[in-house]
Amino acid sequence: MRLLPALGLLACTTAHAGTVQLPGFAIDQTEVSVAEFAEYAAANALITTAEREGGGFEWGAGWQRRPGWSYRTPQGGAAKPDEPAVHLTWAEADAYCKAAGGRLPTRAEWLSAAYTEQRPSPPDGFDTGVTYPYPVGADPTGMNTNNTQHVPVGTTKQGVNGLYDMGANVWEWLADRQGDTALTAGGSWWYGTSKTRAEGMQWKPATFYAVYIGFRCVY
Repeated sequence: MRLLPALGLLACTTAHAGTVQLPGFAIDQTEVSVAEFAEYAAANALITTAEREGGGFEWGAGWQRRPGWSYRTPQGGAAKPDEPAVHLTWAEADAYCKAAGGRLPTRAEWLSAAYTEQRPSPPDGFDTGVTYPYPVGADPTGMNTNNTQHVPVGTTKQGVNGLYDMGANVWEWLADRQGDTALTAGGSWWYGTSKTRAEGMQWKPATFYAVYIGFRCVY
């Protein structure tokens, strides 16, 4: 582990499955996993807000706290290492990305990465320069909108620019802020496919943490 002097934090050393290089930035190919966040938390003796405050939230009869739910136990049971890390606030996601040498993506970066194919010779029927309505292409087939739970990172259909789960699986925090709110993108397993489109982004309280929200980083 290496100390990042400017942040006073220890960086996690577990490598992501990879990053995708786009003009001006690179972006994680997958959402940050439980294993990656757990290593970072252990290195920094971090207890997340969800853990301190008795559990994260799920929508039921309104937003309901679920005792014991955290990124380690997202729906009560122990998470697998390759599940996306959820039940994290915007600040917790932001701090992780900074410790990893990156930051949260901006709205403009997200739109570029998620919808406009930029590989010179893309496979799987994608065409260079085309902006697609969904992060997986012309139609939403292959995204995790199972209305049950998230799935491990990198296991759904590979989408635009070779990225996974830019649409569905879990919402992802973006860098953009408006006062006490922060932007989220991509939709989640609980929502329909409309939220995976560019116009489906939502502002949420930056201090909020729930079973539906994770993140990835840019560099």
